Amino acid sequence: MTGFGWLTARPIAHRGLHDRAAGRPENTLAAARAAVAGGFAIECDVQISADGEAMVFHDSALGRLTGATERVSDTPAADLGRLAVAGSSERIPTLPEFLAAVAGAVPVIVEIKSAYDGDLRLARRTAEIAAAYDGLVALKSFDPEVVATLREGLPARIPRGIVAESNQGDPVYVTMPDSQRRSLRDLLHYEETRPDFLSWRVDDLPCAPTYLGRLLAGLPVMAWTVRNPDQRAHAQAHADQMVFEGFMP
Repeated sequence: MTGFGWLTARPIAHRGLHDRAAGRPENTLAAARAAVAGGFAIECDVQISADGEAMVFHDSALGRLTGATERVSDTPAADLGRLAVAGSSERIPTLPEFLAAVAGAVPVIVEIKSAYDGDLRLARRTAEIAAAYDGLVALKSFDPEVVATLREGLPARIPRGIVAESNQGDPVYVTMPDSQRRSLRDLLHYEETRPDFLSWRVDDLPCAPTYLGRLLAGLPVMAWTVRNPDQRAHAQAHADQMVFEGFMP
């Protein structure tokens, strides 16, 4: 494996240790603090605000979690920070606020969201924030262009990873040319991205990219998203780490 052994040391709480019923929705400071209390690493997502800030939020649109009709990218960071998440007292945090709440207590794995449109502002802003953070942090994305861009100025101490799936059932793939889908599915962008780890959909394991990545390049593999005992056993058999939710490991 690579020199980033901490990536596989603790199970990773998907979007933090979230529980809506307990008042800690996904990707909130409450979910982060609960993961810290449980000793789990944290996975979070970032989207870009209208004024270029990295906001900890999964969806490109605000509706599912806030009821607002706007897109994250059309809304200034200050306005986003005033929105209640899932009817709780939690608000949408910026990535610096999120990392400050964790304060180096556990590793944080940040997924950089992308519309595959060549807009790399979020990648560069996230890299800037990560470089200034004293704790353990890793960056990953589905978009190879994002991961390749992170190679330009990210300190070597911060690992970069590719997120992928073999099934490609998400609607985002429908508009992609076959060549792009094949490149994503089969890791054909490896020379361009040179990831330090792979994050793969658990139900698609095992597959050639993860098998060969582990065997030939020593790349750790994270399995996402593990939600039940069968998936957990599958992840243990074919990956080095799991991104989990809905249960306590």
